[in-house]
Amino acid sequence: MNIFLTGGTGFIGSHLLLALGKQKHTVIALRRSRSKPCINIGQEPMWCEKSMDKLELSDFYGIDVFVHLASVGVSPKSATLNELYYWNVLVMLNLLVKAHAAGVKRFILAGSFAEYGLSADKYDYIPTDAPLLPTSSYAASKAAGFIAANAFAFENKIELCYLRIFSAYGEGQYINNFWPSLRAAALSGEDFFMTPGQQIRDFIQVELVAKSIINSIEDQSLVKKGIPYIANVGTGNPATMLDFAEKCWADWGAKGRIIAGAKSYRANEPMRFVPLIVKAVI
Repeated sequence: MNIFLTGGTGFIGSHLLLALGKQKHTVIALRRSRSKPCINIGQEPMWCEKSMDKLELSDFYGIDVFVHLASVGVSPKSATLNELYYWNVLVMLNLLVKAHAAGVKRFILAGSFAEYGLSADKYDYIPTDAPLLPTSSYAASKAAGFIAANAFAFENKIELCYLRIFSAYGEGQYINNFWPSLRAAALSGEDFFMTPGQQIRDFIQVELVAKSIINSIEDQSLVKKGIPYIANVGTGNPATMLDFAEKCWADWGAKGRIIAGAKSYRANEPMRFVPLIVKAVI
């Protein structure tokens, strides 16, 4: 297949490129000038060096599958309200319109578990049809993007696969995220300061997320035209952040201490985000 990928130099995108390099697909990946993947991906894709909002209809000619991973404002990085809605809604929708006009058949979009927001506290295991009640501007922009893409898929009879990714972690992740900052402290022998850590999350290795995306690309029975396929990407195995941290700490043989309770919980932070996994995509 011919695949067009946005977000190819990001955390999940880099791991997806590494995995796709072992397949027989042709990959064109979007990147800013001279930007590089955050891990060693081995075989390089064909790079398209443009700003995402400068992509044209012709960039999608001959493409079978459009995989859209690029997003702004992913925590703990920040973006203004205008940036969030411009990139995560308007630009995304414009890309769908152009790709569809160019003849692209399948669309894979990366969503976020944060879209569920306050609904997370109402379910032990969150179903994909739970109300979207986001508590942050980033999550709201992703939810708005999903609603727009979902309607576009219905109206234009396209194959849309929307993957809400839960707490992915692994090599190449932004250093200020939980797992890489935990590892940095462990490997340097420093103490790690965190919240009480009773937030319950579904931690999933990024390699499994990449595998789920590839399955969404290749499985011809997964998506039907005009009937969007929405999936939670996670393990279905809940763990508190403290339990997860302590397990990693022990695996790394860390010499410092985990200081739970040194930081406060974030405002409006749902305490439990665990997906209902109806059909495994990994």
